[in-house]
Amino acid sequence: MRIYAVGGVIRDSLLGLPVKDRDYVVVGATPEQMIARGFRPVGRDFPVFLHPETHEEYALARTERKTAAGYHGFVFHYAPDVTLEADLIRRDLTINAMAREVGADGALVGPVIDPYGGQADLAARRFRHVGEAFVEDPVRILRLARFAARFPEFGLADETAALMRDMVAAGEVDALVPERVWQEVSRGLMEAVPSRLFEVLRGCGALARILPEVDRLWGVPQRADYHPEVDTGVHTMMVLDFAAQHGYALAVRFAALTHDLGKGTTPPETLPRHTGHEGRSATLLKQLCARLRVPNACAELADVVAREHGNVHRCASLGAAALVRLLERCDAIRKPSRFAEVVQACEADARGRLGFEKRPYEQADLLRVALQAALGVDAGAVAAQYRDAPAQIKDAVHAARVAAVAAATGRAA
Repeated sequence: MRIYAVGGVIRDSLLGLPVKDRDYVVVGATPEQMIARGFRPVGRDFPVFLHPETHEEYALARTERKTAAGYHGFVFHYAPDVTLEADLIRRDLTINAMAREVGADGALVGPVIDPYGGQADLAARRFRHVGEAFVEDPVRILRLARFAARFPEFGLADETAALMRDMVAAGEVDALVPERVWQEVSRGLMEAVPSRLFEVLRGCGALARILPEVDRLWGVPQRADYHPEVDTGVHTMMVLDFAAQHGYALAVRFAALTHDLGKGTTPPETLPRHTGHEGRSATLLKQLCARLRVPNACAELADVVAREHGNVHRCASLGAAALVRLLERCDAIRKPSRFAEVVQACEADARGRLGFEKRPYEQADLLRVALQAALGVDAGAVAAQYRDAPAQIKDAVHAARVAAVAAATGRAA
């Protein structure tokens, strides 16, 4: 039995990056031998075991054979005679197909085992598939796109880009299950330059299959008073990268990605005004979230941003009553922390434009002041004054909030 650290641990150590996840392959062992050593079996499709002390994953060396379309259409073979090289060749990219042996003390020993040129591709900053088995798993397209967002300085090998286009044309991407699409896209959104994820997916045609609402934004002109030199797709990527550069949460980044979906269905005769795109954005967003089973926290924040980002941008021209109505539509008084994220997404939209990156977003300060004033109203005390007229409570609380906001912002009620 020999144990090897494989994949990301080798790649990241060679790049001088912190190692977050460690994966291990065991060669020359049977499941019975692993259990005898105290490892706990957890693999469903093939033998994976948790170390009795570190709880890290150890998988038996295996090969795989494609038997059906999609992510689950594989038959796995594992046996003591499966070699490390045979295990590594089934991996996605050469930079993830390297290994080093693990000594008895758990330390890595010996040279890097690199049968498929991963070190050369690291030096060239190149994503290249290991072998023809890449075409058998459509998730690898999503993974490669996610790696592009993590390592934006890497480019695609020509042969790998061609292979991905062939996979999309063959319908492999259409077999992906929604949960796995969301898992990879959400991970990519949290990488350093998430726009690269969509650049890669769009380049091979996969974006039109899995996120057509986003794909159709390219080629749609921006309004003349924004930055007409780029289209809506490019602008959306700038907004998304701005959110990433500022370390915003996943829900904010998803809202940045989806806030303008309606512009992709703007009637040609109204371009570039995009009349009514907020309502269309909310409708398309609802369909997208249902299809990919997007978590509620992301879906709900994105819905508020899609519907209200234009009003947030224009809030400096609103009076106190209109400000309170905006807060109420955004459910800001009940969910102030979520509203803070709404404002973050709107700021990303405003500053994710050429020449606007460093402009102050004064709307954020105004809305914070307005929200604090509205939150300062004791709704219970107001309600107590209308015990005999409960139908008037809602309007009375609203009026009290308008008065408080007017006093705090100096705006007419």
